[in-house]
Amino acid sequence: MTFAQAQAYVLELVSETGSRREPSRLDRMRRFLDEIGNPQDTYPTIHVGGTSGKGSTSVMIAASLTAAGKRTGLHTKPHLRSITERAKIDGVPVSEERFAALMDVLIPAMDRVAVEFTRPSYYETLLALTFLYFAQERVDAAVIEVGIGGKLDGTNVLRPLVSLITNVGLDHTEILGDTVELIAADKAGIAKAGIPLVSAVDRPEARAVIEAQCAAVGAPFLFVPDHVKVQSADTGPYSQRFTLTTQRAVYDVDLPLLGEFQQRNAACAVLALEQLPEALRPSREAVELGLSRVDLPGRMEYFPAHPGVIFDVAHNPDKAENLVRSLRALFPDRHFTFVIAIGESKDAGEILRVLAQVPATLIFTSFDTRGRIAAKPQRLARIAESAGLWGRAVSDPVEAFTIARRSSESDEIVVVTGSTFVVAELREWWMENVVASHAR
Repeated sequence: MTFAQAQAYVLELVSETGSRREPSRLDRMRRFLDEIGNPQDTYPTIHVGGTSGKGSTSVMIAASLTAAGKRTGLHTKPHLRSITERAKIDGVPVSEERFAALMDVLIPAMDRVAVEFTRPSYYETLLALTFLYFAQERVDAAVIEVGIGGKLDGTNVLRPLVSLITNVGLDHTEILGDTVELIAADKAGIAKAGIPLVSAVDRPEARAVIEAQCAAVGAPFLFVPDHVKVQSADTGPYSQRFTLTTQRAVYDVDLPLLGEFQQRNAACAVLALEQLPEALRPSREAVELGLSRVDLPGRMEYFPAHPGVIFDVAHNPDKAENLVRSLRALFPDRHFTFVIAIGESKDAGEILRVLAQVPATLIFTSFDTRGRIAAKPQRLARIAESAGLWGRAVSDPVEAFTIARRSSESDEIVVVTGSTFVVAELREWWMENVVASHAR
């Protein structure tokens, strides 16, 4: 099987089957993994959930373990450019050739699973591929990001060394429930007896639900603000410096990511790392080195230009709040032009209400990704208008991006945001057509 054939096979599976109303799907995942020898049980894991910040926090933990000399697997979703990005070892995605070879192993197992259950989903297939890849490569540890929710997510087959819930906000409400308490209860489903659960959840009602679940199953609950003191030092155009103080150490962090919310994510990562057994726990120096090497495209990623350009995935109100706070802090008194596409299932009205808190022009666009439906730009414009905002609809994302750049003053900022898919598409166009041309 070639990579093109393997990728086409996986894309045929695209569907959102992550529903709380399908409890058998976790049984299907367990059976799938049984068929390939339960590779996820052959190495230590760190399990990272949350509405926002779980991807960033996962990358920080993995980078710190790699800096400590540990061969480290990392599973995150969604990917920006290639499906191979979902399975990385020491920051390097699985090769296309290896991806195809792993699918050769998985497909017969999927056929056997389908006799008793339905065929494993797109997400479950990529997750199983990741677990198998890490086992074959004998990683020392793996950081595994939750997909949706927690209780019935495919990753909840793990028995990790430590679990995390970064925060809780309203997202995937059609699956997890339409209140913060319901979403928190689903995410708290990753709590397991005897395994510490680290969380920076700041909503009291969500924190109460998570603490209650931890108490019910016997999982020690560690609230990040009780254990980590964060002190900001300096923020530059491309990075920020701050200090994290715990009972074990004082970490002087130079993080090449923008946004104050990344300080909270770093605090989560550090506290989780400190819960690991001594043989796996990175030193203070390794954590500082790892955090200084973090690379996270599409998350408050700033390119100085005239106008400047920022790429930031903000596909739910919580992420939009983080984006707005960061823009206010980093670029006070600036005007912004948002190029934004939002998935049909997302709360577009609330996302736009949040983004309207900064002086901005809105250009609504779309994306074309198999299995994912974008809200029509014209519909977004109508939602904005009903909220007292004004926006222009431009269906082609590259055209929308071009219009935004041409219509912005040289000291303004163009922000590409909303869905991961539009950020990925326009970031790739930017790197190939602007950054690369300047490098030649």
